[in-house]
Amino acid sequence: MHHRFQCRCGTVQGEIEHAQRGVRGTCYCGDCQAYAHLLGQATQVLDPLGGTDIVAVDARHLRLASGTQGLACLSLSPNGLLRWYASCCNTPLANTTRDWKLAYVGMVHTCLRQPQALEQSFPEVQMRVHTKSAKGKPPPGAGVAGVARFGRLMLGLTASRLSGAYRATPLFDPQGRPVVTVGVAPSEAVQSARRAAGMA
Repeated sequence: MHHRFQCRCGTVQGEIEHAQRGVRGTCYCGDCQAYAHLLGQATQVLDPLGGTDIVAVDARHLRLASGTQGLACLSLSPNGLLRWYASCCNTPLANTTRDWKLAYVGMVHTCLRQPQALEQSFPEVQMRVHTKSAKGKPPPGAGVAGVARFGRLMLGLTASRLSGAYRATPLFDPQGRPVVTVGVAPSEAVQSARRAAGMA
């Protein structure tokens, strides 16, 4: 099963292969909330409890079809997560670690709802993380089934690392460097975004 995605204006487009292997979760951490405010996308990204709907996939299953010139990357700190977005319309796309050998890609729901429904490929939230930062009490995840699904994803990521399949990613070059220059948000802007999110 393939799931197509695109930014809000349609410039950046791609697809996720083997979408059925992805794990859907909601993250309530302060960084994700601040990031949404930093991009000016809080109302589009965050749910009423401050959560961001994310689908975790293996990087080798990610394909960028067009609009790569609109791809941008931002980090909230010099060593923080790499947060990929479309510079054309500030649509959040994905989160990755800085180590490309850990081939995790967290696809943000804002791009997964276009041009097809997210629920078509990812029917339910399996996990909820960093719930202590939520603005209220989140509903439960999928329990044991969600943990099992996440476990299978982690086994796949481990296999990618051992086999070298992690190299098949559109977000890093053959030397393991991000394909675009990573911008580090000014600390003042991050603190302002945290205050807007109620995190500071």
